[in-house]
Amino acid sequence: MTALPLPAYAALAPEDEAALSALYKRGTPANSLRAWERDLAYISAWKAAVFGRPLAWPEEERVALRFVLDHTVDLTDKAGNAQDAAMELIAIGLRISLACPAPATLDRRIASWRAFHRMKNLASPFEAPLLKQARAKGRRAAARPCQPKSPRPVTRDVLEQLLASCDGTLRGLRDRAILMLGFGTGGRRRSEITNLYREDIDLQDYAAKGLIWVRLLETKTTGKSDAPRLPLKGRAARAVAGWIEAAVITQGPLFRPISQSDRALPRKLSPDAIRVILRHRLGLAGLPPDYATPHGLRAGFLTQAALDGAPLAAAMKLSLHRSAIQAQKYYADVEIAENPATDLLG
Repeated sequence: MTALPLPAYAALAPEDEAALSALYKRGTPANSLRAWERDLAYISAWKAAVFGRPLAWPEEERVALRFVLDHTVDLTDKAGNAQDAAMELIAIGLRISLACPAPATLDRRIASWRAFHRMKNLASPFEAPLLKQARAKGRRAAARPCQPKSPRPVTRDVLEQLLASCDGTLRGLRDRAILMLGFGTGGRRRSEITNLYREDIDLQDYAAKGLIWVRLLETKTTGKSDAPRLPLKGRAARAVAGWIEAAVITQGPLFRPISQSDRALPRKLSPDAIRVILRHRLGLAGLPPDYATPHGLRAGFLTQAALDGAPLAAAMKLSLHRSAIQAQKYYADVEIAENPATDLLG
């Protein structure tokens, strides 16, 4: 059964729809907006390839159901319309292979599709019982072992090796401050590090207490209205303060590219720069460049907290995980022999 269109009196006026769209854009992190745009491009291309038509608002249930069914099977040996459409998407660079996409990828694309329906104040076809049942069955059929975002966590011992590679040049001071802040404030994401401005760093308590407060205007789980302030202490605080002083940063982006003449440039780093910096430091530390990814700082913070016996709730106050179940996974991954609970009797 297809979704019924809204009656005229219940539909938004064009100016109200535009205002609602603008509100979503203002209240949504930039990374989420980019993901929505990529997913919408994929979905639009898929429908054009399968049905020869553009997206409809609201979308038909049969189209949504076909999308779910086509993305919960391996199309490698399944000749037909679904495989032909997938080949078109591969040809234009929107799909990698004919293999069944990960359930998380399908869930994210559906979430983006639903978000655009909400933006237009329209009912999503994915709320239909048949679609919910198909998604649940497809998720079980396509289940695969969960792959970590980083091959290994950057725990304290690994972090120390990376920090030892940072010299007294501006590049070394910057990289040390990035690694220290990224780990010490709860395992920050790449974009959260590169989006920091000098105005987000409060040094009022630094002289007296050796304490810096770091304001995160936007994270994956918080917005500007509830921007958290996180403490940074000890060596990590000294590293950040030292970078600010050495680079003479009084305003603007906190972390910046370094010129060949060892001068801090005025623009901010791109999020991908954190990956490049980490790979560089891993190489200097004698570790393989693919030993860890930037998410390893986040995983390393929670893993180290578990190894040190820190309560999960305390670690989550810094990591800003909204789900205890998600954060608990890092605690569960700690080797049982290294679990602090095994030493209760000394």
